[in-house]
Amino acid sequence: MPGDQDKLSDDWDPGVAPAIGDGPPEDIPPEWAAMLAEDANGEGTNTDRVLNQDEIDSLLGFDPNASSSQELTGVQALINSALVSYERLPMLEIVFDRMVRLSTTSLRNFTSDNVEVALDSISSVRFGDYLNSIPLPAILSVIKAEEWDNFGLLTVDSSLIYSMIDVLLGGRRVGAAIRVEGRPYTTIEMTLARRMIEVILEDTRKAFEPLTEVTFKIERLETNPRFAAISRPANAAILIELRIEMDDRGGKIEILLPYATIEPIREQLLQMYMGEKFGRDPIWEGHLATEIYSADVEIDAILHEVDLPLSRVLSLKPGDTVMFDRSPTDPVRLRCGDIELTQAIMGHIGEHVSVRVNRPLNPPKVTMAAFEALDEQREAR
Repeated sequence: MPGDQDKLSDDWDPGVAPAIGDGPPEDIPPEWAAMLAEDANGEGTNTDRVLNQDEIDSLLGFDPNASSSQELTGVQALINSALVSYERLPMLEIVFDRMVRLSTTSLRNFTSDNVEVALDSISSVRFGDYLNSIPLPAILSVIKAEEWDNFGLLTVDSSLIYSMIDVLLGGRRVGAAIRVEGRPYTTIEMTLARRMIEVILEDTRKAFEPLTEVTFKIERLETNPRFAAISRPANAAILIELRIEMDDRGGKIEILLPYATIEPIREQLLQMYMGEKFGRDPIWEGHLATEIYSADVEIDAILHEVDLPLSRVLSLKPGDTVMFDRSPTDPVRLRCGDIELTQAIMGHIGEHVSVRVNRPLNPPKVTMAAFEALDEQREAR
C-alpha cells in the first residue's frame, strides 16, 4: 500500500539516522554495534591483507631456527606424512648408541688422539631432499650391506676430513681446521678418508651383531651427490647424524639407510629390548614340553579291521564267530585316536594281553606348514 511505503521511507530517513562516527544507537544488539564500530575505524573493510615472511613460513611449516628433531607443522607436515617415523623402530637407537661407544674407542686407537663421538639425531628423510641438503665439498661413500643385498650412504663433511688429516699427519693442534675450497681431494686425503670410513663401518657391523650378522663394504667414493644415487628421490630413509670432536676440531658423519635396506631386519628393529622374541616365550615352551611329556594318553591296539554288511551286523547273535584273516605272529597296529603310531607284536604277561613295539614311531604327517596355512585361512575369514 502507498501509505505504508511512505511510512517506511520516513522511518528510514538518512537524515534522522545517526552518523557512523557518532557511535551506534543504544537499541541495537551488541554484535551489530561492534561491527559498526569496526567499520567506523576502517578495520572492517574488505581490503586484502598481505602476509609477512614469518607468517608464510609458519603456514608452510618452515622454521629456519627449529631443530631437526622438532615436529613439522603446516604444509611440510602434510608432505612428509607418508614418512615412517624412526620411533617405530625402537631397537635402531639402541644399535647406534652401541655404535657410538665402539667408534669412540676405535677412533681413539686410529688417531692416537682424544676423540669424542656423539649421536646428534636420528630422523626420517626423503632421499632426494637429503642429497640436495649435503654441504659441499664432502665425501660420499656408497656402502653395501652384503647380507641385506642393498645399499646405504655414508657422508663425511669437509671439516672432519681436514681435521682427521691434520691429526694423522701430525698437524698443529692450534685453531680450527682449515677448510680448503676450490680443489678436489687429493689421493692421500681420499685414502685416509677411506681408512676412517672402514673403521666406522666395522664398528657399525659390531653394533648390529647382536641383532643380525651383516657386513658393510665400501662400493665407491664420490664427491658429487648426483653420482651417489642409491634410491629414488621420493623414497624414505633413516638419517643418523654423528658428531666427532677432537679437542677443538671435528666434524659430522651422516649415515643414510633407506627403508628398503633395513627391511630384512624390520622384525628385529621392532623389538623393545635386545633379544626380545615375538610370539615365543622360552618359559612357556619349557612348561608346555614338561606337561606334554607327563600327559596320559590312551593307545588302542588294533588286531584287525574288517568291513561287514549292515544286515549281517544287525543279525549277529551271541555265539556267532567273525573270522579275522590274521595269524598270531602278524603285527598289530597301535593307534592314538585317529593317528596310527607304529606296529607291535601281540603277546601276554601272566593273565594280561600285551604288545611289544617292534619298530620306531611313524613320522608325523602334520608339519608347521599346515598350521601356517590354517592361520592364513583364519585371517582371510
